[in-house]
Amino acid sequence: MNKIVREHYPVENLPADLREGLTDGSTVRVVVEIENRSPSPAEISFAEFMTQVEAYRNQDDRRVTSAEAVARIRELRDEWDD
Repeated sequence: MNKIVREHYPVENLPADLREGLTDGSTVRVVVEIENRSPSPAEISFAEFMTQVEAYRNQDDRRVTSAEAVARIRELRDEWDD
């Protein structure tokens, strides 16, 4: 989702209908977002996504098997039993 955020925006620069009730000389935070925007469809196909996942997995050397992960968790859990 795209949005525009302006911090410390001068009240004097706001349109008249937005200035109502605000003091001149002060600043506000302005956030502009598109309403009711439906989610856009995926920009890449599932096959392309899985190709990117596989590329990430191939470069990541921290992978462990399920058995290794379970063993680590059990070891941590058992530390609390002592």
